[in-house]
Amino acid sequence: MELRQLEYFVAVTEEASFTKAAARLHVAQPGVSAQIRQLERELGQPLLDRSGRTVRLTEVGAAVLPFARAALAAVEGARLSVDELTGLLRGHATIGTIDWIRSLDLPGMLAGFHRDHPNVEITVIQEDTATLTDGLHTGRIDLAFLSLGAEPPEGIATRVVIEQDLFAAVTHGHPLARRSTIPLRALADEDLICLPKGSGLRAVLDGAFADAGLHPRIAFEAGEPPVVAQIAAHGLGVAVLPESAARGLPDDLHAMPIVRPRLSGRIALAWRAEGPRSPAARALIARARRRLSP
Repeated sequence: MELRQLEYFVAVTEEASFTKAAARLHVAQPGVSAQIRQLERELGQPLLDRSGRTVRLTEVGAAVLPFARAALAAVEGARLSVDELTGLLRGHATIGTIDWIRSLDLPGMLAGFHRDHPNVEITVIQEDTATLTDGLHTGRIDLAFLSLGAEPPEGIATRVVIEQDLFAAVTHGHPLARRSTIPLRALADEDLICLPKGSGLRAVLDGAFADAGLHPRIAFEAGEPPVVAQIAAHGLGVAVLPESAARGLPDDLHAMPIVRPRLSGRIALAWRAEGPRSPAARALIARARRRLSP
């Protein structure tokens, strides 16, 4: 039994696909299949059910999986311990970010980190806040930039790096375009164009409506503020945007801050409050905390 076989087995299990596992491991799919077949021959039992559209664990595979993960974790732990003792920082760290942050110089931070620690491999992924939070909880993500709601996620340490007001944006022909500000209550009767549920700004907006006893009409949802603005530019409703996006709107839209109450969205650097972290992840979190201030 080889560690490579266990690594392939765990990857196929987590991805529920030989193709996705091969892409994740940067190897050819036939090689993954061959190694897992060899592992099954050595154990004398099938570990994976390949009959459906997705790959599933057999009963034996489910029993083997925790031992395979423990073996891989033990080897990684031994390697990291040696690296720490010798002062050689290497390994892998994953950063998650919501996909519309433009004002944070993430590439600059990563460039500096790479110069100091060239043996650390870094993966950057873009997801919504809910997915990133789940990744932090499970350890799949080491560090993330989240859009926070009223309260930070449980079990997650945060440091706010951006705070900005929420704005509404309409076409110049819209009746609301004569306003310089707009109260939240005035938005309750409008078709709204918002970020989707799972984003921090949407949580702030939904919470404000709920606190006021109002029921908004969400006509459209889009994953990025520029798309929200483009939909509003076609006269399809009122866009709700963070201030940074509202300041860069095209000339055919009029933006105004939402008031009574003033709504504020926050972008935070986030990491798991407790649990094991690799030396590479610890170094990256420390670098981000030093470099990024509110």
